[in-house]
Amino acid sequence: MSAAALAGLLAGFGIAIPVGAVGALLVALTARAGWRTGAGAALGVATADGVYALVAVAGGSALVPLLTPVTAPMRWVSAAVLVALAVRAAWTAVRAYRGDPRIAPGPGPGPGSGTTTPLRAYLTFLGITTLNPMTVIYFAALVLATGPDAPATPATRTAFVLAAFLASATWQLFLAMGGTLLGRTLTGPRGRMATALTSSTLIVVLAVRLVT
Repeated sequence: MSAAALAGLLAGFGIAIPVGAVGALLVALTARAGWRTGAGAALGVATADGVYALVAVAGGSALVPLLTPVTAPMRWVSAAVLVALAVRAAWTAVRAYRGDPRIAPGPGPGPGSGTTTPLRAYLTFLGITTLNPMTVIYFAALVLATGPDAPATPATRTAFVLAAFLASATWQLFLAMGGTLLGRTLTGPRGRMATALTSSTLIVVLAVRLVT
């Protein structure tokens, strides 16, 4: 069981550490909306990774041929959602900077304006991460690569999935903490707008790379 847990930890960190568009969006969200909302988003990402790890150990080798044809369309959907969120965040930041009375003062949520709750952030990031079928293919490939040492019993499969979830959650919460520290450096409307525009641009660039 310890070997399965170690494999799960390595797999979870392996899929989580490369910071892509979702990671950048997580940092930007936390910088604007605060730690609790960012933590909710981080756990949403980790939950999706955990679910995909579960799918992989439960029969990922059989699912890979089924997922391969829809990988490209789902990447396009994921990129479109990320770009839409980035554009909305940038537009909201500009309106807030210009003093639009319809925009609530204070730190607004990413990717939107003043009403994102931890639960809403959790569900949003769970959905965004779930749109990436490459995650389950990644986990399935790792499981198959271990050969006879692959998790085969309920206990070892559970250990693998829980370890993958904990690894992903640890890294995503680390990113959220970075966003919190960034948010504390924003001392005025101009700083908030500059950060929102910079993060939105980065998110768009990373989203475009998903489909190119």
